[in-house]
This record gives sequence, C-alpha cells and structure tokens, in this order.
Amino acid sequence: MTDDRSDAAARPARDEASVQPAGSASPDDEAAQPTASDLVGAALGGAARRAGLDPSAEATTGHVVWRAMGGWRGILESVLPGVVFIVTWTLTVDPETGQANLPLSLGLSVGLAAVFTIVRLIQKGPAGAAIGGLIATGAAAALALFTGRGQDNFLWGFATNALYGTAFLVSALVGWSLIGLAVGFLMSEGTAWRRDKRKRRVFFWLAIAWASLFALRLLVQLPLYFSGDVAALGTIKLIMGLPLFAPMVAVTWLAVRALYPRPAR
Repeated sequence: MTDDRSDAAARPARDEASVQPAGSASPDDEAAQPTASDLVGAALGGAARRAGLDPSAEATTGHVVWRAMGGWRGILESVLPGVVFIVTWTLTVDPETGQANLPLSLGLSVGLAAVFTIVRLIQKGPAGAAIGGLIATGAAAALALFTGRGQDNFLWGFATNALYGTAFLVSALVGWSLIGLAVGFLMSEGTAWRRDKRKRRVFFWLAIAWASLFALRLLVQLPLYFSGDVAALGTIKLIMGLPLFAPMVAVTWLAVRALYPRPAR
C-alpha cells in the first residue's frame, strides 16, 4: 500500500516542475550542452577514427600508418597526379625559353585526379576527401592557368600547410592541443587529459611536432616557388609529403598508446 502523505508531499514538486517557464533551461540541460572543446574534439576524433587512428582499437603501428595513408589507393591518389604534372612539365620545357606546356601538364594532372574520384564514386567508396581534393586541385590549376605561372599550382598547398601549422601551434600554446582534443574524444574522457600533467605535456609536444612539419614544408618550398623552379618545387613537395607524414603518424600513435596502455588480460 502506498503512503498518501508521501504522495501528497511529492505532488507540489511535480506541479512546480510542470509549470517551469517555456524556454528556460534546467541546470541538467545546461550541463548537457556541448562546449566548443567538445565539438572540436568530436570533429577531430571522428576524422581520426575514419583514418584508422583510434587508440582504443586493436591495431599494430604499421597497420595504422598504412590505413592513415589510405593504402595503395590513397598513395596512388596522392602521388600520381603530382608525378604526372612534374614529368609532363619537364618533358615539354623549351630549352630556349625555359617555358613548358602548362595547360597540358595541368590537364593531365587534374584529369588523373578526376579519374580517381570517379572510380571511387562508381565503387561507392568514401569519396568525400577525394572530391574535396579534386576541387582544390582544380582551383589551383585554374589559378595557374590564369596567371600563366606553373608555380602557382602549388599555392593551395602552401595555404593548407600554413593553416594547419598555425592551428596546431596555437592549440599547443594555449593549452588545448588539437591532438589532445581528438584523443580525449576517442578515449571517452573529454578534456580530463588537461588535469594530467603527463598527458598535457605529451599532447603539447605532439602538436608542436605537427606544427613543425607544416612549417618545415613552407620553409623549404617557398624559396623554390619564388625562384620559379617548378620541377624542383614539385619534386620536393612529393618528398615532403607521405615520406614525412607516415613517420609523424607512427610517432603520434606510439606516444598516445603509451599514455593509454591496454589492460593486461
């Protein structure tokens, strides 16, 4: 049998809650609102998970690096358009004027990138990154055709390196490492890592390392851009692409896994 007195005592509280003004948020509702760090961490963590960089997953370092590069298909999609551009440019350079067939070089490069994207769409694979890359490649090629300078085909790469490098550097300096935000989301600890000095230090230096990679690319490639040496610029860009990206992914993965050791079974 229920106690009528306890039910009567509880009724005013329920009634009071039922007449809470519309549009007003309770403390629980306010606490449930995602913060900016939650949103950034979710975005970065989701991207890392799609790339195979989930510290909670069972995977070897080699497998993680290989998946982050996209396997053979990802490597070919990243490298071949650039190789085609450099080879075509070099083969069509006029020894007397030093000018190459820019439209042909760009047309073959962008055309190959378009073929890769179409194949992904036909096979119904994840084509979001490929489509974004094709749009960026096409925009860079259009700029180079407009100016008539082959080195302008690399301006988009400079812009992305500057953007990413700045983002990683600033996040480290203000104590909100982008690496930490992504890992915090993936490991379901949010921003609790900021209360751990060891994690905070590791995430700081990882962000600095990634910022240094992007800065190094700019420091090496910009002088070649201003000198107009298109073939050398394209070659150096390829060398400083996946060959530097892969070791950085491996170092990041190993450092994060050291912070979150798997429990013994």
